[in-house]
Amino acid sequence: MLRAVGKHDSRNSMKMKRRKAQAKKKARVKRRTAERKTVTSGVKKPATRKRAAPPSSASPGPATTPTGTAP
Repeated sequence: MLRAVGKHDSRNSMKMKRRKAQAKKKARVKRRTAERKTVTSGVKKPATRKRAAPPSSASPGPATTPTGTAP
């Protein structure tokens, strides 16, 4: 006699429900990644340009005290 396996397994215990749900989830994720690969491989993204860094001042402004007056 052959055992029912996978999709055809009709056992209804909580353990089997969890195992089947996990298998379905993995299959769904695998399908989604395959779909995304086919969609993204057909579309070429435009090259991103690097922005120029803002000019940094080498010397900070005049030194002041916490009250705002020059020393």
